[in-house]
Amino acid sequence: MFSPDDTIVAIATPAGRGGIGVVRISGRDAVRVASRLTGRAAPLVPRYATLSRICAAGRVLDQVILTFFPGPHSYTAEDVVEISAHGSPVLLNGIVSAASEAGARIAEPGEFTFRAFLRGRIDLVQAEAVGDLVDSVTPLQARAAFDQLEGTLTAEIRDIDAALFELVARLEASLDFPEEGYHFVDPRSAADEITRIIRMLDALLATAGRGRLLRDGMQVVIAGRSNAGKSSLFNCLAGAGRAIVTEQPGTTRDLLTETVEIAGIPVTLVDTAGLNTAAVDPVEVEGMARAVAARVVAAVVLVVLDRSRRLTEDDARLLRETAGRPRVIAVNKSDQDPAWDTASIGGVAAIEVSARTHKGLDTLREALVGALTSRDPARDLPAITNLRHVTLLESARAALERAASAAHAQTPEEFVLADMHEARSRLEEVTGARTPDDVLAEIFSRFCIGK
Repeated sequence: MFSPDDTIVAIATPAGRGGIGVVRISGRDAVRVASRLTGRAAPLVPRYATLSRICAAGRVLDQVILTFFPGPHSYTAEDVVEISAHGSPVLLNGIVSAASEAGARIAEPGEFTFRAFLRGRIDLVQAEAVGDLVDSVTPLQARAAFDQLEGTLTAEIRDIDAALFELVARLEASLDFPEEGYHFVDPRSAADEITRIIRMLDALLATAGRGRLLRDGMQVVIAGRSNAGKSSLFNCLAGAGRAIVTEQPGTTRDLLTETVEIAGIPVTLVDTAGLNTAAVDPVEVEGMARAVAARVVAAVVLVVLDRSRRLTEDDARLLRETAGRPRVIAVNKSDQDPAWDTASIGGVAAIEVSARTHKGLDTLREALVGALTSRDPARDLPAITNLRHVTLLESARAALERAASAAHAQTPEEFVLADMHEARSRLEEVTGARTPDDVLAEIFSRFCIGK
């Protein structure tokens, strides 16, 4: 992967122009490289802002602020110098080039965080949380990522592993003294304790569904017949006039997407072509085919019915086709005289809305959240948001299930211990105590350079 012994440099602030940009230098020669850039003979005072100039090729590049963080009390647990310069990409790249000529190497994506992990500053769960925090686009995503960065998930996994380790130690002690007849735990008690640990894992895994929803978001496809007001509702939920809205049926011909935040959850809204079985225009027919394909993969289908016009066979067909799927039914144009009663759709729960007056939109948003997740994520923050963690914890649970069954059957301790050791290995993979190099390379390659 990365060489952890040399000194690295990269821009630590986002690409583009800004008031201030930060260049980070980390490694045993960080201070020496910074001194060569500034020409300073006086040592840098730890954690004090020092005004200086960056020079390269005999000329001054910029006036900057230097801050020295000596290891191990720094982000990477090694010597770090952060250079706060004016936020011009030209200036920042010039500082990086000068640092490279002074002996630093350009950092790879995620290399600063990798060094923090490698030196025990953070564990792998916290390292992944750094990436999630940088990538978060909603306040709730940021809260969940920061919660993991603070070590809450690590603490729960540590508690499970501690209980597992204590039981493993007693079983192994029984194996160490077979002639003396010592049994530090009987098979029935071992099975009960393993079951208790499984329940601890279950409590953790119970948050995984909502956590994945919070981290990755979900797709909501808006479906309905032509001129039912799908695009108008799409614009209302998106908070902008993204879709063209006219009185002419069939205005929407292709899929139109927009990512919005609903109750802290990132939701990708998809506006689709209206249903019209009488359509003969090839473009309109293709648009309807794409609408059907989008509904198949949607997490939730938002069915839009027009209250101001009589229901048609297209409406009935859509209701039938979505009956077995997660859906929310919105009865649009409720500000106009109704042409039918909600009893006409078989007593199915429906929300009366108006894209023109915005009536019922808050209720519609709540219904969409309810269809995506059965609990309020704002009140119950999920502990697990990462698929890698879910997969490993489920593997650990499966190993413990085998161990519990073996203990119930009074199978020799060696076989029970084999499954328990496998469960512990999976837990250690979550936190990074035991993780293959290729997995680490894949995780940190997703980070931006400079983090």
